[in-house]
Amino acid sequence: MNQLATRTKMTSQTGLEDLIPDITGDTVSFAGGLPDPEQFPSQAITESYQRVLLHNGLNALQYHNAKGYLPLREKLATQLNQENYRVNTDQIILTQGAQQGLDLVAKLLLNKGDNIVVEAPTYTGALAAFAAYEPTYSELTMNDDGPDLNQLQKVLLTKKIKFIYVIPNFQNPTGIVMSLEKRQRLIELANHYHVIILEDDPYHYLRFNGETLPSLKSLDTEGLVISLGSFSKILAPGLRLGWLLANKELLIQIRYLKDGTDLESPELTQQVVYDYLEHNDFNKHLANLRADYKQKRNWMMTALNKYLPAGFEYSHPDGGFFLWLKGPASLNFDTILRQRMAPKEHILYVPSVNLYASKSVLNGARISYAAPDEVTIDDGIHRLSNVLREELLKAKVQ
Repeated sequence: MNQLATRTKMTSQTGLEDLIPDITGDTVSFAGGLPDPEQFPSQAITESYQRVLLHNGLNALQYHNAKGYLPLREKLATQLNQENYRVNTDQIILTQGAQQGLDLVAKLLLNKGDNIVVEAPTYTGALAAFAAYEPTYSELTMNDDGPDLNQLQKVLLTKKIKFIYVIPNFQNPTGIVMSLEKRQRLIELANHYHVIILEDDPYHYLRFNGETLPSLKSLDTEGLVISLGSFSKILAPGLRLGWLLANKELLIQIRYLKDGTDLESPELTQQVVYDYLEHNDFNKHLANLRADYKQKRNWMMTALNKYLPAGFEYSHPDGGFFLWLKGPASLNFDTILRQRMAPKEHILYVPSVNLYASKSVLNGARISYAAPDEVTIDDGIHRLSNVLREELLKAKVQ
């Protein structure tokens, strides 16, 4: 395989693309981080499109600039500053989803062979974004309260690190929330070693249990945190709109890169989102999302309690989209997916091998409860559990 083909394969987000042709209509997918389509405010967004095109259409269809629509950046700054982010519009750039933010930061900071710190496991889309720049990785074990910061300190003592990538809220894929104590210590370590933190926070507004913790950006005292947010999980992913927060000097460099990438995120979309926020009760919408995802999480945990065989464990998230499923060390969830789940049972999930930079852990999987309904969740977990029970017996016999 040539270098381009290798790098292209590395940037696959899930590693499941080669299975797609075999998927049938009865496939149950727990793989993608897809929001519940029933929660998309389609009618309100339609009305916003109509208003923008009727009253400001020529402006919305014109070129503008890479920073993004100023009124929307002002509205974001107001919202974020209510949570003590302490940002102004010159520290916000609107991106095509948080995913573009990952790419822009990697493009700015990484050269081939540079070392970055990531959680283990971590978001497969981040590994895909970083892979194009061919870094090396140092992994931090995930504990119940977030990444192992003792490991991080040892890494920082011995290696030059370009940035530390973390997902502090309802971590993708485990659902873990980084504790306040660890957030504070992470900032202290970053300040001491003068290393950038890349905070990926698309699930920030999707907490349905417990107390909201301050973001890393709100704790930032030296301008070392670059923070990413997204409308994909809280409005609709098809809008492809997110935001990136950084100190002014970094943001100028990121803006130059965005100019060279796409000139700007679609102005029409930005004006539509601003109009939507102006004419609708977004807090009520968020409350509905939280109630919906809490119910779906409960459905999945009920099904796992009912069907999952002994020897397996799973996380109990207080927000976000994902559960982390872990089995005995003898099981390879990737092999099970490719040989049994996808082609025969028509069940999809993301195996743990795709979620570790080292590709070293095989006995886990990310499963999403966000999009399916109750019947689909129950049926899918039932079928998944039956196969896992058979595979566990097979492993014991061998």
